[in-house]
Amino acid sequence: MQISKDFKGQTVLTTFDMTPGTAADLMEALEDAYAQFIRHQPGFIAAGLHMNDAHTRIANYSQWQRREDFLAMLRSAEMRERNRHIATLCRSFEPVMYEVMGVL
Repeated sequence: MQISKDFKGQTVLTTFDMTPGTAADLMEALEDAYAQFIRHQPGFIAAGLHMNDAHTRIANYSQWQRREDFLAMLRSAEMRERNRHIATLCRSFEPVMYEVMGVL
């Protein structure tokens, strides 16, 4: 994955808030979602998963060719089912769409 100001696709940052007791299970569920489903969806480019040292937050950075590609994946029956499971492993999660404005 390369972050570039010239990127014309959709960047999505999702943060997950959880307890250390569910951190490993949540990371496993996210890794499985990417390996088995998300990475195979039209328009998917790349993603990264990051966990803080206290195991209370996961940050997910993903890139898509188009906003519509990300939304179609998110609205699919399989991802809705996966998100219901993911929601049981964390206090909250929120995907937010961004535009790259600068790279240092």
